[in-house]
Formats: sequence, structure tokens, C-alpha cells
Amino acid sequence: MLAAVALLAGCAPQGGPPAAGAAGGVRDAVEAHRRTELGGAPLASWAYRVLAVRRDGRRATVDAELTYALDGYDPAPATTRRRLDLAERDGRWRVTGDRPAEGQPAQLWDQGPVRAARGARSLVLGVGQPPARLDEVAAAADRAVPAVAAAWPDGTWRGRVVVLLPGSLDAMAALLGEGPAAYRGVAAVTTGRTGGGAADRVVVNPEAYRDLGDFGRTFVLTHETAHVATRAATTAATPLWLSEGLADRIAYRGTGRTAVEGAPELGRAVRSGAVPAALPADADFSFGGEPAAVARAYEGAWLACELVAERWGEERLAGFYREAGRSGARRAFRDVLGTTPEEFTRAWQGRLRQEFSSAPSR
Repeated sequence: MLAAVALLAGCAPQGGPPAAGAAGGVRDAVEAHRRTELGGAPLASWAYRVLAVRRDGRRATVDAELTYALDGYDPAPATTRRRLDLAERDGRWRVTGDRPAEGQPAQLWDQGPVRAARGARSLVLGVGQPPARLDEVAAAADRAVPAVAAAWPDGTWRGRVVVLLPGSLDAMAALLGEGPAAYRGVAAVTTGRTGGGAADRVVVNPEAYRDLGDFGRTFVLTHETAHVATRAATTAATPLWLSEGLADRIAYRGTGRTAVEGAPELGRAVRSGAVPAALPADADFSFGGEPAAVARAYEGAWLACELVAERWGEERLAGFYREAGRSGARRAFRDVLGTTPEEFTRAWQGRLRQEFSSAPSR
């Protein structure tokens, strides 16, 4: 705050410093600023930290860091940078504008008034969506949470999920700081820092989600909720085939889906003789990639996690996941499963041949 005061004084017009209360007035106005478009979402905290102030007479622009937490949902505050406009009138400073800082993604409230729907285990925040749609997503999320908790019993997760439902694909992409082409056909994405302690958000693409049936909607929300649940055990060392494969395994758990039903693209490739030479690489999961290739990556990752669970057991799969996050997959293969990535890959390839070579094409 002292640095902000100094910057404010440095931007004073020629002819003398600003009035003694001007710096404090700007600071106080920023700190007191609250958004009102959050639709009754339960806020545990909301605070701005002033980073820089530029004043021009009766107007000022402030660069600030916003931290906020949703009560009962966020283990740690979400953080983003904002740019606020202020105007002075009758001796008082007031915030007249609040927008993302340059290079920062939009927040949901930047896109219009927010509506909230609270489920038993979920909070859905939407813009431009009818209340019935928010309630429907909350009900699906409420089904996803206990399914994930049963598959991943972990005391680090609160057993709740926050879902954002923007008004369009373009609006979804703006929340993620990307162009819409990257998410066309992607039903949902989970945001948050790896390693736990993050304010995770499941961001839904309303256009792709709308085209799904009941099974697809439940599957998508369960998959994304699994990412939220496993966040504390996920690090940069966790390969995407493991994190995406485990999330798919949890989403398929109890559905009775066979490999032939759940992995049609991979099945076609194997039957044509194109057995994958290696486990899916991180780049194979890229949004905007060739759809069939991305599908094969997800399907192969799911069946790799199925193989671990069947050969070594559910607890070993969870232990393998945690150790991969701590020390990398190669060490996890050695210390938890007693094998090597090369040996496991050969076993996985054999499993694919077994599942698909004699299966009819679908």
C-alpha cells in the first residue's frame, strides 16, 4: 500500500502534490469495492491488493490483485489481476469500472449478472442461462461428487464442486483466456493449480454440453469432478495419460461399459493393425487437435488405468498416481508396481490386441 501511495504522489499534476487524503481515498475506495452481480454466491472473502495507481486530476486507474473465496467450496482463494477505474466527486473517490488486467482471462461476472444454483454438494454459477438449466447441472454435479468420493477416498478433498456455466462457447473461451476454436466440441474443462490448495472451477461449454445425452452429461461432470478430487496429488510430474485415464476410469466406474463400447476410435486403429507404439504423450491430449487422435489418446489412457487396477488393484492404482505426482512415472512404475514403463507398455499393447483384434467393428 505504501508503494501505491508513492506512485499516486508521483503522478500528481504539476504545481504541487495531491491533497493529503487523496491517496488514502483511492485506496479506501478500491478496498471497499464489492461486486454485486454474483447472484447470491456465498463469499468467504473478497479483497483487492493495490499494485499501482495512475492519477490524472479527478480520475485514477488502479492495477490490483483480487483474491476471493467461495464459502464452503474453496480451500484457498482464487487470484486474478484487475484494472479499476475511479473518479473523484465531492471529495470522494468511487470505482466506476472493474475489468480484467491486460493478458488476464475474464471472470464470469464480467459477462453479465450471475445466477447461482446450489445443490447438496455443488454450486453452479451461470450467466445467460435459465434457472432450470442451472438446476439441472447442479443435480448432475450432485450425482458426480459421491461417485468420485467412492472411487477416490481422500481427506484432502472437501467433496464439493463449483461449476461455471457461461452463455456460449465464446464466453467459455474468454474465461479460459483462449480462442473458441481450442474448445469447440469440448464439453467441459477444469481449471486450478496442481498440487492442491486451489480454487478449482469446472467450466462448461454450454453448446457441447447441450448436445450430450444424460449419460454423456453425467460422464463429463464426473470426469471433471475427478480432476478436482485428485488435484492435491497431481503435479507437473503427473503424465496426462495417468490423470486423464484415471478421471475417465472413475467416470466409467459402475456403468458396465466395455472397452469396445468406450474406446471405438482406438478399437478401429487396433483392428487395422495400428497398435499404439507408446502410451499417449501429453501433446496427444491437446485441445483443438485432430478429434479421432485425441479420442484415441483418452481411450488408451483409460485402458491403461484399467490395466493397473485389474493387475495390481485399486489401492495400488491410487498409490501409483500419488507417487507419479511426487517422483515421476518411471519411479512410480518401479517403486509401486515393480515394473518398468517399457514392460507396462508391452502389457498394455497386449491388452489392446486382446480386447479389439477379435471384436466386431462398431
